[in-house]
Amino acid sequence: MSFIKAHIETLATSRRNFLLGSAAGLGATALPGFRPALADAHGPTMAWSYRNRSNPYWNAIASGGEAFVKSLGADPEELVHLINEGSSEKSLADVVALLAKTNGNLALAIDANDGPNGRPVVEAVAEAGGYVCTIWNKTADLHPWDFGDNYVAHASWSSVDPADKSARIVFDAMGGKGRVVGLGGIASNPPAIERQQGMMNALKDYPDIELLDYQPANWDTQKAAEVMGSFLTRFGDIDGVICASDTMAFGALEALRGEGLVGQTKVGGYDGTKQAVELILKGEMSTTVDTNPFWAGGALLSLAWHAAIGAFKPSEEPQEHREFFGPSIIISEADAADFKANYIDSTPEYDWTDFWGPTTPAL
Repeated sequence: MSFIKAHIETLATSRRNFLLGSAAGLGATALPGFRPALADAHGPTMAWSYRNRSNPYWNAIASGGEAFVKSLGADPEELVHLINEGSSEKSLADVVALLAKTNGNLALAIDANDGPNGRPVVEAVAEAGGYVCTIWNKTADLHPWDFGDNYVAHASWSSVDPADKSARIVFDAMGGKGRVVGLGGIASNPPAIERQQGMMNALKDYPDIELLDYQPANWDTQKAAEVMGSFLTRFGDIDGVICASDTMAFGALEALRGEGLVGQTKVGGYDGTKQAVELILKGEMSTTVDTNPFWAGGALLSLAWHAAIGAFKPSEEPQEHREFFGPSIIISEADAADFKANYIDSTPEYDWTDFWGPTTPAL
Protein backbone atom coordinates (compact mmCIF):
# COMPACT_ATOMS: atom_id res chain seq x y z
CA MET A 1 0.00 0.00 0.00
CA SER A 2 1.42 3.43 -0.93
CA PHE A 3 2.27 6.03 1.70
CA ILE A 4 -0.51 8.38 0.56
CA LYS A 5 -3.13 5.65 0.19
CA ALA A 6 -2.39 4.45 3.70
CA HIS A 7 -2.90 7.97 5.07
CA ILE A 8 -6.19 8.42 3.25
CA GLU A 9 -7.62 5.05 4.29
CA THR A 10 -6.60 5.58 7.92
CA LEU A 11 -8.20 9.02 7.96
CA ALA A 12 -11.39 7.72 6.35
CA THR A 13 -11.64 4.88 8.88
CA SER A 14 -11.09 7.23 11.83
CA ARG A 15 -13.75 9.66 10.63
CA ARG A 16 -16.21 6.84 9.81
CA ASN A 17 -15.81 5.30 13.27
CA PHE A 18 -16.46 8.65 14.91
CA LEU A 19 -19.59 9.26 12.85
CA LEU A 20 -20.90 5.78 13.63
CA GLY A 21 -20.26 6.40 17.30
CA SER A 22 -22.08 9.72 17.11
CA ALA A 23 -25.08 8.03 15.51
CA ALA A 24 -25.17 5.62 18.46
CA GLY A 25 -24.96 8.46 20.96
CA LEU A 26 -21.30 7.79 21.77
CA GLY A 27 -19.61 10.68 19.94
CA ALA A 28 -18.65 12.52 23.14
CA THR A 29 -17.19 9.47 24.86
CA ALA A 30 -13.46 9.69 25.53
CA LEU A 31 -11.12 6.84 24.72
CA PRO A 32 -10.38 4.36 27.54
CA GLY A 33 -8.08 5.99 30.05
CA PHE A 34 -8.97 9.52 29.00
CA ARG A 35 -11.10 11.94 30.93
CA PRO A 36 -14.08 13.43 29.05
CA ALA A 37 -13.27 16.83 27.60
CA LEU A 38 -15.40 19.29 29.57
CA ALA A 39 -14.99 23.04 29.81
CA ASP A 40 -13.36 24.17 33.07
CA ALA A 41 -13.18 27.82 34.06
CA HIS A 42 -9.96 27.04 35.97
CA GLY A 43 -8.39 25.06 33.16
CA PRO A 44 -5.42 26.12 31.08
CA THR A 45 -5.55 28.99 28.61
CA MET A 46 -5.65 27.61 25.07
CA ALA A 47 -3.64 29.27 22.31
CA TRP A 48 -2.55 28.76 18.72
CA SER A 49 0.50 30.58 17.35
CA TYR A 50 0.71 30.84 13.56
CA ARG A 51 1.54 33.15 10.66
CA ASN A 52 -1.75 34.97 10.03
CA ARG A 53 -5.41 34.23 9.46
CA SER A 54 -5.52 35.82 6.02
CA ASN A 55 -3.50 32.83 4.82
CA PRO A 56 -6.07 30.12 3.88
CA TYR A 57 -3.97 27.32 5.32
CA TRP A 58 -3.56 28.98 8.71
CA ASN A 59 -7.18 30.06 8.73
CA ALA A 60 -8.09 26.36 8.48
CA ILE A 61 -5.68 25.59 11.34
CA ALA A 62 -7.33 28.27 13.48
CA SER A 63 -10.79 27.00 12.56
CA GLY A 64 -9.84 23.50 13.69
CA GLY A 65 -8.57 24.91 16.99
CA GLU A 66 -11.85 26.74 17.47
CA ALA A 67 -13.78 23.54 16.70
CA PHE A 68 -11.89 21.78 19.47
CA VAL A 69 -12.61 24.59 21.94
CA LYS A 70 -16.29 24.43 20.99
CA SER A 71 -16.27 20.66 21.59
CA LEU A 72 -15.43 21.39 25.23
CA GLY A 73 -18.64 23.37 25.56
CA ALA A 74 -16.63 26.59 25.62
CA ASP A 75 -16.87 29.72 23.47
CA PRO A 76 -14.49 29.43 20.48
CA GLU A 77 -13.47 33.02 21.23
CA GLU A 78 -11.65 31.69 24.29
CA LEU A 79 -8.90 30.50 21.95
CA VAL A 80 -5.99 32.95 22.03
CA HIS A 81 -4.54 33.68 18.57
CA LEU A 82 -0.85 34.60 18.55
CA ILE A 83 -0.19 36.05 15.09
CA ASN A 84 3.51 36.11 14.28
CA GLU A 85 3.32 37.35 10.64
CA GLY A 86 6.27 35.16 9.74
CA SER A 87 8.57 36.55 12.45
CA SER A 88 10.38 34.02 14.65
CA GLU A 89 11.25 36.79 17.09
CA LYS A 90 7.60 37.81 17.49
CA SER A 91 6.56 34.18 17.75
CA LEU A 92 8.85 33.63 20.74
CA ALA A 93 8.10 36.99 22.35
CA ASP A 94 4.33 36.39 22.17
CA VAL A 95 4.69 32.97 23.79
CA VAL A 96 6.89 34.31 26.60
CA ALA A 97 4.40 37.13 27.26
CA LEU A 98 1.44 34.74 27.37
CA LEU A 99 3.29 32.38 29.71
CA ALA A 100 3.89 35.29 32.07
CA LYS A 101 0.25 36.38 31.86
CA THR A 102 -1.08 32.87 32.55
CA ASN A 103 1.60 31.92 35.08
CA GLY A 104 2.43 28.97 32.84
CA ASN A 105 -1.10 27.56 32.89
CA LEU A 106 -1.09 27.25 29.11
CA ALA A 107 -1.96 24.67 26.45
CA LEU A 108 -0.24 25.86 23.29
CA ALA A 109 -0.09 24.65 19.69
CA ILE A 110 2.44 26.47 17.54
CA ASP A 111 4.25 26.75 14.27
CA ALA A 112 7.55 28.27 15.40
CA ASN A 113 8.03 29.80 11.92
CA ASP A 114 11.43 28.21 11.35
CA GLY A 115 13.31 25.20 12.68
CA PRO A 116 15.83 26.94 14.98
CA ASN A 117 13.05 28.85 16.78
CA GLY A 118 11.44 25.61 17.93
CA ARG A 119 13.92 25.01 20.76
CA PRO A 120 13.62 28.38 22.56
CA VAL A 121 9.82 28.18 22.30
CA VAL A 122 9.72 24.67 23.77
CA GLU A 123 12.24 25.53 26.49
CA ALA A 124 10.25 28.62 27.52
CA VAL A 125 7.00 26.63 27.77
CA ALA A 126 8.61 23.74 29.66
CA GLU A 127 10.37 26.05 32.12
CA ALA A 128 7.08 27.81 32.87
CA GLY A 129 5.23 24.51 33.36
CA GLY A 130 3.01 24.85 30.29
CA TYR A 131 2.26 22.27 27.62
CA VAL A 132 3.06 22.64 23.94
CA CYS A 133 2.59 20.87 20.64
CA THR A 134 4.58 22.00 17.62
CA ILE A 135 3.78 21.68 13.95
CA TRP A 136 6.03 21.61 10.89
CA ASN A 137 9.13 23.45 12.14
CA LYS A 138 11.76 22.13 14.53
CA THR A 139 15.37 21.02 14.25
CA ALA A 140 16.17 17.33 13.91
CA ASP A 141 17.76 17.17 17.38
CA LEU A 142 14.70 18.56 19.19
CA HIS A 143 12.41 15.80 20.51
CA PRO A 144 9.34 15.86 22.80
CA TRP A 145 10.60 12.93 24.90
CA ASP A 146 13.57 15.03 26.04
CA PHE A 147 11.20 17.37 27.90
CA GLY A 148 9.14 15.00 30.04
CA ASP A 149 5.45 15.78 29.70
CA ASN A 150 5.60 19.47 28.80
CA TYR A 151 6.61 19.08 25.16
CA VAL A 152 3.64 16.94 24.25
CA ALA A 153 4.09 16.20 20.55
CA HIS A 154 5.35 17.34 17.18
CA ALA A 155 3.38 16.86 13.96
CA SER A 156 4.78 17.17 10.48
CA TRP A 157 3.95 15.81 7.07
CA SER A 158 6.24 13.80 4.86
CA SER A 159 6.39 16.21 1.95
CA VAL A 160 8.90 14.47 -0.35
CA ASP A 161 6.60 11.79 -1.79
CA PRO A 162 3.50 14.02 -2.17
CA ALA A 163 5.63 16.78 -3.75
CA ASP A 164 7.10 14.25 -6.16
CA LYS A 165 3.65 13.00 -7.19
CA SER A 166 2.11 16.47 -7.52
CA ALA A 167 5.09 17.69 -9.59
CA ARG A 168 4.50 14.78 -11.97
CA ILE A 169 0.92 15.96 -12.46
CA VAL A 170 2.25 19.36 -13.58
CA PHE A 171 4.91 17.76 -15.80
CA ASP A 172 2.35 15.50 -17.43
CA ALA A 173 0.05 18.49 -18.00
CA MET A 174 3.02 20.08 -19.82
CA GLY A 175 3.15 17.07 -22.12
CA GLY A 176 6.32 15.83 -20.48
CA LYS A 177 8.49 18.54 -21.98
CA GLY A 178 9.23 22.24 -21.67
CA ARG A 179 10.66 24.75 -19.21
CA VAL A 180 9.74 24.94 -15.54
CA VAL A 181 10.55 27.17 -12.55
CA GLY A 182 10.04 26.66 -8.82
CA LEU A 183 8.94 28.84 -5.91
CA GLY A 184 10.04 27.60 -2.48
CA GLY A 185 9.26 28.44 1.12
CA ILE A 186 11.58 29.78 3.82
CA ALA A 187 14.90 28.09 3.12
CA SER A 188 15.34 26.74 6.68
CA ASN A 189 11.84 25.24 6.88
CA PRO A 190 11.83 21.42 6.73
CA PRO A 191 8.69 21.32 4.52
CA ALA A 192 10.30 23.76 2.09
CA ILE A 193 13.38 21.56 1.85
CA GLU A 194 11.33 18.38 1.41
CA ARG A 195 9.01 19.84 -1.22
CA GLN A 196 11.93 21.02 -3.32
CA GLN A 197 13.49 17.57 -3.00
CA GLY A 198 10.25 15.94 -4.14
CA MET A 199 10.21 18.10 -7.27
CA MET A 200 13.86 17.28 -7.97
CA ASN A 201 13.13 13.56 -7.61
CA ALA A 202 10.32 13.78 -10.15
CA LEU A 203 12.48 15.71 -12.62
CA LYS A 204 14.83 12.73 -12.91
CA ASP A 205 12.13 10.90 -14.89
CA TYR A 206 11.46 13.84 -17.25
CA PRO A 207 14.63 14.39 -19.32
CA ASP A 208 12.81 16.75 -21.69
CA ILE A 209 11.88 19.19 -18.91
CA GLU A 210 14.42 21.90 -18.06
CA LEU A 211 14.44 23.50 -14.61
CA LEU A 212 15.28 27.16 -15.27
CA ASP A 213 15.50 28.33 -11.65
CA TYR A 214 14.17 27.68 -8.16
CA GLN A 215 13.93 30.60 -5.75
CA PRO A 216 12.48 31.02 -2.23
CA ALA A 217 9.36 33.16 -1.96
CA ASN A 218 8.98 32.62 1.80
CA TRP A 219 5.40 31.26 1.67
CA ASP A 220 4.25 34.78 0.71
CA THR A 221 1.84 35.64 -2.11
CA GLN A 222 3.29 39.06 -2.93
CA LYS A 223 6.87 37.80 -2.80
CA ALA A 224 5.89 34.94 -5.12
CA ALA A 225 4.33 37.39 -7.58
CA GLU A 226 7.56 39.42 -7.59
CA VAL A 227 9.80 36.36 -8.09
CA MET A 228 7.52 34.98 -10.80
CA GLY A 229 7.54 38.35 -12.53
CA SER A 230 11.32 38.32 -12.55
CA PHE A 231 11.30 34.79 -13.98
CA LEU A 232 9.04 35.91 -16.83
CA THR A 233 11.31 38.88 -17.53
CA ARG A 234 14.42 36.69 -17.56
CA PHE A 235 13.11 33.64 -19.36
CA GLY A 236 10.07 34.69 -21.38
CA ASP A 237 7.43 32.00 -21.76
CA ILE A 238 7.50 29.35 -19.03
CA ASP A 239 5.61 26.09 -19.36
CA GLY A 240 5.25 25.13 -15.70
CA VAL A 241 5.57 26.47 -12.15
CA ILE A 242 6.04 24.25 -9.09
CA CYS A 243 5.07 26.10 -5.90
CA ALA A 244 5.72 24.82 -2.38
CA SER A 245 2.43 26.32 -1.13
CA ASP A 246 -0.91 27.45 -2.51
CA THR A 247 -0.30 31.00 -1.30
CA MET A 248 2.78 31.20 -3.51
CA ALA A 249 0.86 29.62 -6.40
CA PHE A 250 -1.64 32.48 -6.11
CA GLY A 251 1.24 34.95 -6.46
CA ALA A 252 2.56 33.09 -9.48
CA LEU A 253 -0.90 33.23 -11.06
CA GLU A 254 -1.04 36.97 -10.44
CA ALA A 255 2.16 37.44 -12.43
CA LEU A 256 1.02 35.04 -15.15
CA ARG A 257 -2.33 36.82 -15.44
CA GLY A 258 -0.54 40.06 -16.26
CA GLU A 259 1.08 38.31 -19.23
CA GLY A 260 -2.06 36.48 -20.36
CA LEU A 261 -0.52 33.10 -19.53
CA VAL A 262 -3.02 31.72 -16.99
CA GLY A 263 -4.10 28.27 -18.13
CA GLN A 264 -1.27 28.11 -20.63
CA THR A 265 1.45 27.83 -17.98
CA LYS A 266 0.72 24.85 -15.72
CA VAL A 267 0.81 25.64 -11.98
CA GLY A 268 1.12 23.30 -9.03
CA GLY A 269 0.55 24.28 -5.40
CA TYR A 270 0.53 22.64 -1.98
CA ASP A 271 -1.85 22.86 1.02
CA GLY A 272 -5.23 21.90 -0.45
CA THR A 273 -6.85 25.28 0.21
CA LYS A 274 -10.37 26.03 -0.95
CA GLN A 275 -9.12 28.66 -3.37
CA ALA A 276 -6.62 26.26 -4.93
CA VAL A 277 -9.23 23.54 -5.40
CA GLU A 278 -11.56 26.04 -7.06
CA LEU A 279 -8.75 27.17 -9.36
CA ILE A 280 -8.10 23.55 -10.33
CA LEU A 281 -11.77 23.20 -11.23
CA LYS A 282 -11.46 26.37 -13.36
CA GLY A 283 -8.40 25.00 -15.13
CA GLU A 284 -6.05 27.65 -13.74
CA MET A 285 -4.06 25.25 -11.54
CA SER A 286 -3.15 21.61 -12.10
CA THR A 287 -2.72 20.24 -8.59
CA THR A 288 -2.41 20.86 -4.87
CA VAL A 289 -1.78 18.64 -1.84
CA ASP A 290 -4.11 18.68 1.15
CA THR A 291 -2.60 18.16 4.61
CA ASN A 292 -5.94 18.56 6.43
CA PRO A 293 -5.07 21.68 8.44
CA PHE A 294 -8.53 21.70 10.05
CA TRP A 295 -7.79 18.33 11.64
CA ALA A 296 -4.30 19.47 12.64
CA GLY A 297 -5.62 22.63 14.27
CA GLY A 298 -7.99 20.71 16.50
CA ALA A 299 -5.88 17.61 17.14
CA LEU A 300 -2.71 19.40 18.28
CA LEU A 301 -4.59 21.78 20.55
CA SER A 302 -6.50 18.81 21.95
CA LEU A 303 -3.26 16.96 22.70
CA ALA A 304 -1.79 19.98 24.52
CA TRP A 305 -5.00 20.63 26.46
CA HIS A 306 -5.55 17.03 27.54
CA ALA A 307 -1.95 16.78 28.69
CA ALA A 308 -2.31 20.06 30.60
CA ILE A 309 -5.39 18.86 32.51
CA GLY A 310 -3.70 15.55 33.35
CA ALA A 311 -5.92 13.36 31.18
CA PHE A 312 -2.82 11.48 30.04
CA LYS A 313 0.93 11.59 30.56
CA PRO A 314 2.84 12.16 27.33
CA SER A 315 5.98 10.66 28.87
CA GLU A 316 4.18 7.32 29.13
CA GLU A 317 3.31 7.27 25.43
CA PRO A 318 5.48 5.58 22.77
CA GLN A 319 7.67 7.84 20.67
CA GLU A 320 5.43 7.39 17.61
CA HIS A 321 2.70 9.21 19.57
CA ARG A 322 5.01 12.13 20.16
CA GLU A 323 6.46 12.65 16.69
CA PHE A 324 4.19 11.71 13.82
CA PHE A 325 3.11 12.45 10.26
CA GLY A 326 -0.35 13.77 9.51
CA PRO A 327 -2.50 12.73 6.51
CA SER A 328 -1.98 13.98 2.94
CA ILE A 329 -4.21 13.82 -0.15
CA ILE A 330 -3.03 14.77 -3.65
CA ILE A 331 -5.69 16.66 -5.61
CA SER A 332 -5.82 16.94 -9.38
CA GLU A 333 -8.43 17.93 -11.93
CA ALA A 334 -9.76 14.35 -11.90
CA ASP A 335 -10.73 14.39 -8.22
CA ALA A 336 -11.03 18.08 -7.31
CA ALA A 337 -14.84 18.04 -7.39
CA ASP A 338 -15.04 15.05 -5.03
CA PHE A 339 -12.53 16.60 -2.67
CA LYS A 340 -14.47 19.88 -2.63
CA ALA A 341 -17.70 18.05 -1.82
CA ASN A 342 -16.22 15.97 0.99
CA TYR A 343 -13.76 18.34 2.64
CA ILE A 344 -14.73 21.92 1.72
CA ASP A 345 -18.48 22.09 1.16
CA SER A 346 -19.11 19.93 4.25
CA THR A 347 -17.55 20.56 7.65
CA PRO A 348 -15.45 17.60 8.80
CA GLU A 349 -16.30 16.12 12.19
CA TYR A 350 -13.63 14.53 14.34
CA ASP A 351 -13.36 12.90 17.72
CA TRP A 352 -10.68 15.17 19.18
CA THR A 353 -9.71 12.49 21.71
CA ASP A 354 -8.75 10.12 18.89
CA PHE A 355 -5.36 11.80 18.97
CA TRP A 356 -3.42 9.52 16.66
CA GLY A 357 -6.14 7.95 14.48
CA PRO A 358 -5.08 9.43 11.11
CA THR A 359 -1.35 9.61 11.87
CA THR A 360 1.64 7.48 10.97
CA PRO A 361 4.99 7.32 12.83
CA ALA A 362 7.63 9.81 11.79
CA LEU A 363 10.44 7.65 13.16
